[in-house]
Amino acid sequence: MNLKKVITCIKNNKNFLITSHTNLEGDALGSELAFYNLLKKLGKTATVINEDKLPYGYDFLPYKNKILKFKDNLKNTEFDCFVVLDCSDLSRTGEVYRLNSKQNPILNIDHHISNQEFGDINWIEPHASSCSEMIYKLYKALALPLDRDTAILLYTGILTDTGSFRYSNATSFTHQVVSELLKFNLDIPQIHKSIYENIPFEDMLLLAKILPAMRREAGGKLIWFQIKKNLLRNKKLSFDLSEQILTFGRAIKDVQVAVLFKENLGVKNEIRVNFRSQGKVDVNKIACFFGGGGHKTASGATVHGKIDHVRQKVLSKIKESLR
Repeated sequence: MNLKKVITCIKNNKNFLITSHTNLEGDALGSELAFYNLLKKLGKTATVINEDKLPYGYDFLPYKNKILKFKDNLKNTEFDCFVVLDCSDLSRTGEVYRLNSKQNPILNIDHHISNQEFGDINWIEPHASSCSEMIYKLYKALALPLDRDTAILLYTGILTDTGSFRYSNATSFTHQVVSELLKFNLDIPQIHKSIYENIPFEDMLLLAKILPAMRREAGGKLIWFQIKKNLLRNKKLSFDLSEQILTFGRAIKDVQVAVLFKENLGVKNEIRVNFRSQGKVDVNKIACFFGGGGHKTASGATVHGKIDHVRQKVLSKIKESLR
């Protein structure tokens, strides 16, 4: 079992660099900060460096101040082991992978079915609800006691990656884990409010512009949304509306797949595509076709091209799966 190799790797190294994917969300943050705390409990040295800054709504996380945003002046960061969490492809760490110029061993811990096993040690559990659930297993395997800070981090990761326990990846084991985490008197309403009920008024107005432009195809089985740059001109979203938009799409009767196309502000002709499925369609396969990946019911890809052309190609591929 690769968990044993992970433990050996941790014990044999002293200094770790921890990172995750771009477009950070709850599981990426929860798993990497809980892993940071695990290493500190073992007397190790650890640094957390991400391509992106802490996203809006996660200010409540313990150890958030330990996260460094990638800059070129970090290229001399010393470490023995490069740890990548909740990330299916090394390139999805953004520029952070460049810090491993000495080719130090890579420890890859992930639950995405599309993981490319890019590590020297790969611990991949596609049936785990989240990477945070895997880090919980690591705490148990190392006989390390949980504490309230760790419980907040792991709960946040599991909460977000199970869609607040609505998705099929929330297994009986997942609920057992959460049951133990809740013993630390977590403020569940406040955690949920910070992540999901904290949208700035200006962004809610933007959401009100996006939703009326939704379109459905394939006899109502497919619904899609798009966010063009002109809608975002002169501002970046302080709150990532993607999950809210796709949740609306999934909630519509008869919809099997919901898709969001979003023009990236910083790059010309680069479209971020997010997929959600009710289960009959494996959107991971579709995302992989376009160079992305993820899970059967939730995946994403970044596709180069003009948004209308990208949308046409992606919708055509989805319709093939709906036949």
